[in-house]
Amino acid sequence: MSNQNTPEHVKCLIIGSGPAGYTAAIYAARADLNPVLYQGMEPGGQLTTTTEVENYPGYPDGKTGPEMMEDFMNQAKRFKTDIRNGFVTKVNFTGPVHKVWVEDGTEIHADTIIISTGASAKWLGLPSEQKLRMNGGGVSACAVCDGFFYRGQEVAITGGGDTAAEEATYLAKLCTKVHMILRRDEFRASKAMQKRVLNTKNIELHYNNEVQEVLGDQVVEGLRIKNNINGEEKTLAVTGFFVAIGHKPNTDIFKDWLDMDDVGYLKHKPNSTHTNIEGVFVSGDAGDKIYRQAVTAAGTGCMAALDAERYLAAKELI
Repeated sequence: MSNQNTPEHVKCLIIGSGPAGYTAAIYAARADLNPVLYQGMEPGGQLTTTTEVENYPGYPDGKTGPEMMEDFMNQAKRFKTDIRNGFVTKVNFTGPVHKVWVEDGTEIHADTIIISTGASAKWLGLPSEQKLRMNGGGVSACAVCDGFFYRGQEVAITGGGDTAAEEATYLAKLCTKVHMILRRDEFRASKAMQKRVLNTKNIELHYNNEVQEVLGDQVVEGLRIKNNINGEEKTLAVTGFFVAIGHKPNTDIFKDWLDMDDVGYLKHKPNSTHTNIEGVFVSGDAGDKIYRQAVTAAGTGCMAALDAERYLAAKELI
């Protein structure tokens, strides 16, 4: 590692961990790119806040999110990835060599950069929601990830956009009943998605309602909701609560340099991980607002490392 006065030069810098970052590291290390990986503010990414992961291939008995990320990290270390604590605070992509500053003052000059900073789910911010989310008590931001655990049970979901509508219909196939809580008297979702929800018999809509409290000490036992027009409160007897009010990609430090959509997801060229800056690649949820799964993130981590290797070979830097 460099001192704070002398910039350190690396062939491949990976910003962020999680399935995308660690997979990129495994591929880059095996290609002799000697990658340096900074884990970011949440080492292991969103999966470290997940309890059981049962849909990742190769783990027939399931695995907790933190254990899985430990496995990924150890595999990257096995191939001599330089894994470091810390997070990037600033970048400068003006020249052929990309400059990056870490929070401890380290300056790194990288021939290639793989961004795998992920995205963070938006939460309601209720103390009861956060308590049960952190101890795996039945609060989730991913129906596809966790809906399976609530087969044959009654659950609730809050949100009014396409994702909420899609997740509600997904849950309706597994659960006896899905309560969908909308703050307004209408959806934000597309007409097609609205139609799917309205045609699903076991989804009950609660318009003009907001969640006041998630009930339960160790696990979700119900929801207290309040009508924001007439003030009426009621309790829903549910065992799972899904929050589908959007995700925020962790890409703010790149906004002066990289093309992104209005939410902050990084744009990349078709059939590749190339961003608009040569030698800078994106993987995982920082560039994926559609799938947002561990296995798809890992796949794009592989793609980004292969793209970085080919870029360096074309530039005769390896």
